[in-house]
Amino acid sequence: MSDKKKIFIWSLFDFANTSFSIVVVTFIYAVYFKKVVANGQSIGDLYWSIGTSVAMVITAIIAPVLGAIADYSAGKKRFLLFFTLLCITGTSSLFFVGSGNILSGVLLFILANVGFEAGLVFYDAFLPEITEPKNYGRVSGYGFGMGYLGSLATLAIVYPFILSDKIRETFPVAALFFLIFSLPLFIYLKDNRKKVGEHKSFISIGVSRVWNTLSHLKYHKNLALFLLAYFFYIEGVNTIIFFSGNYASTTLGFSDSELLIFFLTVQTTAIAGSIVLGIVADSIGQKKTIIITLIMWLITVLIAYLITDKNGFYIVGLIAGAAMGSSQSTSRSMMSKLTPPERKTEFFGFYSFFGKSSAIIGPLVFGLVSYISGNQRLAIISIGFFFIVGLLILTKVQDPQISKTKG
Repeated sequence: MSDKKKIFIWSLFDFANTSFSIVVVTFIYAVYFKKVVANGQSIGDLYWSIGTSVAMVITAIIAPVLGAIADYSAGKKRFLLFFTLLCITGTSSLFFVGSGNILSGVLLFILANVGFEAGLVFYDAFLPEITEPKNYGRVSGYGFGMGYLGSLATLAIVYPFILSDKIRETFPVAALFFLIFSLPLFIYLKDNRKKVGEHKSFISIGVSRVWNTLSHLKYHKNLALFLLAYFFYIEGVNTIIFFSGNYASTTLGFSDSELLIFFLTVQTTAIAGSIVLGIVADSIGQKKTIIITLIMWLITVLIAYLITDKNGFYIVGLIAGAAMGSSQSTSRSMMSKLTPPERKTEFFGFYSFFGKSSAIIGPLVFGLVSYISGNQRLAIISIGFFFIVGLLILTKVQDPQISKTKG
């Protein structure tokens, strides 16, 4: 199979899984949970933040061990399949969540989100296998670009359901979209397996390798510093993703149709941002590119705090979309360059650990500030702290050498 075909099939999974991200995490279910399930009460923000944080705690705990196990057995694809099916099942089951069903609504969301987030550990680890280091930035950008294209396709499909006020029906539709477009990866991408001795337990292998990685992390100081910076700035990114729909709906009074237009705007600029800045990252380096995106995020938070009209929030969407796509894709490509090839999935497990554990604090901060003050504007400006800290730490990270090799 040619490298181009491998990259396309790999990125098609990004196209598939963002149906969950846009329908459940960012837009439709997030707003539905606050308006319908929590009956529009401000404590709905707190319940939503608890759900996101619990899902991230679970993922943060299991991701490094699962990554180590997958490295040892070269079984990334079967683990990815398990968590993909977990996400699809949980997403489709949200159809049965109605007004007042807070517990079941939170539990099913946690189940689906764990499936989505844990699966990314194994999906991201395919990147070093399908392209060369000099192309990590642009290929990672292609993946995120395809993902946002998938969001646009999903929004187009669910639009008639939104107009007909059939909100619950969008959840199984998103699950079916994820299932159909994820299949090519499982059918066509190779995942060579190693045989494990019968006397060895997968769990003991995973735990021992994780412990070994932790004990030797001092030999990867630059990687550890990057992960610390990533911990803080991705905190802000995740929180904005989780609460942008609720913020636009509650504080600015966006209708469902207006929210749809807003997120179409966000996804469109995210495609451009992930691809263009992915190419830029291969030219000027991942570190400089991430710094650019963090400045864009700080501008986004400030404008969101200051604006009072709906039109101004579309400007927020334009900047946030470009920053969102590029900050995530460039972080993934930088991680690929910093990671020892023989332990790629294990280190991506820690990458996931830092990313998911960071998403525990931010949503809780937003939810608590919103609940205590009754003001989401104060909650949104508080997120700027995470971008500032992440930016300061990132300045201490040494950018991976940019390959000048032609190929």
